[in-house]
Amino acid sequence: MLGILYISYDGILEPLGQSQVLSYLEKLSIENRIYLISFEKRSDKGNAILYNQVRKRISKTNIQWYPLIYHKNPKVFATLWDVFCAIVLSFWLILRFRLTVLHARSYIASLAAIAIKKNTNVKYIFDMRGFWADERVEGGLWPRDGYLFHVFKRLERAYLLNADVVVSLTNKAVQEMKGFPYLQERMPVFRVIPTCTDLEVFKLADRRSDNTFILGYVGSVGVWYLFEESLKFFKIIKEFIPDAKLHIINKGGHDYIYSYLNKIGIQNHDVIIEDTDHNGVAYSMQTMNAGIFIIKPVYSKIASMPTKLGEFLGCGVPCICNTGVGDMAEIIHNTRTGVVLDDFMKSTMKKGVIDLLKLLKDPDIKDRCRRASVQNFSLEKGVRSYSDIYKSII
Repeated sequence: MLGILYISYDGILEPLGQSQVLSYLEKLSIENRIYLISFEKRSDKGNAILYNQVRKRISKTNIQWYPLIYHKNPKVFATLWDVFCAIVLSFWLILRFRLTVLHARSYIASLAAIAIKKNTNVKYIFDMRGFWADERVEGGLWPRDGYLFHVFKRLERAYLLNADVVVSLTNKAVQEMKGFPYLQERMPVFRVIPTCTDLEVFKLADRRSDNTFILGYVGSVGVWYLFEESLKFFKIIKEFIPDAKLHIINKGGHDYIYSYLNKIGIQNHDVIIEDTDHNGVAYSMQTMNAGIFIIKPVYSKIASMPTKLGEFLGCGVPCICNTGVGDMAEIIHNTRTGVVLDDFMKSTMKKGVIDLLKLLKDPDIKDRCRRASVQNFSLEKGVRSYSDIYKSII
């Protein structure tokens, strides 16, 4: 069995860590010894019920978990301290257990990984998850002329030049990186593994109680998501189906949502708003006719793949999305499982509504969505891809 050191700056006690890290590692640990370093918030580690649940889940696997504390303030120094702790622990684990592969998730984890790579013989996998530094700028968190952006773009260069394998969420990002001048003499091995979905949870099930048309919106309503455009699309649906409902699943943004409903002129009784857990999201998706998510088509988003695309499709729900975001538009077009908006003009949206209503009349649409999800987003396929990388790298 290969010894794999996996570093995640995302906490395993967080929903993201459980669905996008632990779910993979559980299956990968069947054939590999996994040593997992993660950074957990104090509040999560202090939640005894949550902590014990995750500990019990991990105890059934071949994973050794080392949960470090995530430090938030002061920002830069706290992060550097976390990285230092990861470096020290990683060196000890590599020497103690003779580990051969270091798998680093995203940019902060790779800051520790690059120091280890330069001082040991381990193989380094840069699992980049997107153009993180560009996302920070385009999300309004960093100024483009600030030192943090320039530091992390230089680090990105070091990660790409030193990685034995680079894992990207999208083909679009790989095409972009292959054009980077500094990689022309030292092109890394690229592998594309989209954000995967547990299709045993997000599955076909008819939970509809009546014939009311339900448009679903799941997740964040700010930063990257053009929530106002999604509401405008729903308003056009109401022109064709007056009793249509909008079902929003969101955590922490309900006041923002109500303010925009009032701004756009959508009545509260036409909207269902809830906050639910991972299984509850799947249950609600199974009642929806279509799902919508419109994302800012900025440069960094060519490297992104929304998890909700695989989740909606897994439940047999066609999607409304937009161009300029990863491989999303190509997947929808090629599988005929939704509507892709080229712009947000009312005429374009109206045509999108008409196309959606035609698509929903196709008796094969639910099964086609499910097949598209299995083909592109299944957790099992993602696990096989990572397993192949581990074997080939040695």
